[in-house]
Amino acid sequence: MFGGVANRGFGGTALAVLAVAGGLVVFGPASGSADAAAACAGRPVKTVGFSTGELRLYKGNGYACAVTVADDPGPRRQMSVTLQARGGAPARDAGSYTKLAGPITVHSGSRCVRATGAIAGASADTGWVC
Repeated sequence: MFGGVANRGFGGTALAVLAVAGGLVVFGPASGSADAAAACAGRPVKTVGFSTGELRLYKGNGYACAVTVADDPGPRRQMSVTLQARGGAPARDAGSYTKLAGPITVHSGSRCVRATGAIAGASADTGWVC
């Protein structure tokens, strides 16, 4: 009892639902969509084009997100995206994909971040973005 009112906390089920909903807000929906704009939450802060695609960097609510998108979706080819907050360990997604590598998300707080993306040997780097 607290102030004459029974303290009724959230049950385990309610906490699980809140955790999943919070994950969707932070990391975005887990879908197989090739739409890179929907893949990352936050606002776009930098896009770097290169010969086979582009690297997109987003920031918002203390998180950064990056995705590498192919210009021409087609057969599977080696693609990668790496994202690092200054002072933190880099996060990476690499494999054989048709449209995009990522999205990957890291907690950045107010720190600078950098991203690198590659498609079939061609690559781009954002440099440090603050």
